[in-house]
Amino acid sequence: MKSTKLKIKNRKGIILNAHLELPANQKPNYYAIFAHCFTCSSSLSAVRNISRALTQDGFAVVRFDFTGLGRSEGEFADSHFSANVEDLLDVHAYMTAEYEAPSLLVGHSLGGAAVLVAASEIEAVKAVATVGAPASVSHVKHLFSHQVEAVEAKGNIKVNIGGRPFVINEDFVKEFDKIELPLVVKDLRKPLLILHSPFDKIVGIENAEQLYKNAHHPKSFVTLDNADHLLSKENDSQYVGEVIGTWAKRYFPKVENEMFSTEGEQLVGHLNIVEDNFTTSIQTKNHTLIADEPASAGGSDFGPSPYEYLNAALAACTVMTLKMYAERKQWDLQEVFVYISHSRQHSDDLNIQVDKPKYLDHISKKLKFIGDINEEQSQRLKEIASRCPVHKTIASEVIFETKVI
Repeated sequence: MKSTKLKIKNRKGIILNAHLELPANQKPNYYAIFAHCFTCSSSLSAVRNISRALTQDGFAVVRFDFTGLGRSEGEFADSHFSANVEDLLDVHAYMTAEYEAPSLLVGHSLGGAAVLVAASEIEAVKAVATVGAPASVSHVKHLFSHQVEAVEAKGNIKVNIGGRPFVINEDFVKEFDKIELPLVVKDLRKPLLILHSPFDKIVGIENAEQLYKNAHHPKSFVTLDNADHLLSKENDSQYVGEVIGTWAKRYFPKVENEMFSTEGEQLVGHLNIVEDNFTTSIQTKNHTLIADEPASAGGSDFGPSPYEYLNAALAACTVMTLKMYAERKQWDLQEVFVYISHSRQHSDDLNIQVDKPKYLDHISKKLKFIGDINEEQSQRLKEIASRCPVHKTIASEVIFETKVI
């Protein structure tokens, strides 16, 4: 997964801070936009977790800060609901021009209300998902309702929302009364997923019920048991992202990844040197892998390094060989862990006698057995671990034949 920073200018000339989350292979099938909750920002852990979970289903996700919030420019007083919707429309227009039109909108809390309104205005949007969204935009006024009269009397005032100070004005307050969200939902006519916690103390579950009743099919509801409004538990936000990704597949055609021909060999490796730095696609007849170098080596760290794949091949072959051997012997081996590292070490440090001291490839293999295995069996399994085919290949003299085709 890769995150790219974006700076998006909205219709008022304000620069919005945004991040574009890409799938591991950097080749998204579809694009989505995530709208954060009231007074939050795109850096909220729940926003990141949901966005990154969606990348695993092939979506590229833009998460951005509304005007006056997070690292976006502007004043919070200008971040009223209509301005939030305008920001969404402007981000969508930017993505359409620079990348591809986002077809999925996801919104959390008031951001959920904003994506519902934005989706009603954007033809390219195919589906919408909301998390803890209110059924009425004016619902958020209760957060500063005791200070509304002061706003009307004094104009700009500082209010405390969720323990943080914000400056609001009369226009900011009045904007929350302009949108009839149930009517928007009733006219939406697009697939809608509503996720809500029955224990939400900020936006009650009755809001989800009202949205669901006003929406037309196809519509779905998922309850988020024991979750709070901000999805502060990591497993809750990850679950939300996984559910949205699975649900969305129903409404987005499956995209088959382009497969390179292996030219009759077991696999092919491909690197687009101009576009992909070190990120390499590896394909067998039926599977696709990504290899890369770590950032410390100048790579993008989108996948394991070549030596990590070498270790992986040895690990997989080792545990599979031990499984087959233990089953043949009818031993109670239930699980096997193998821990492998590759390094270059000097022959003197390894206490190995060679004609000329030098650095050698060194592979450390550590085994852990789970089950009713005695010491004699454990030692025998250790011996067998060194006889797996990949281990023997690495340890033996290998003949390479390289051709240019």
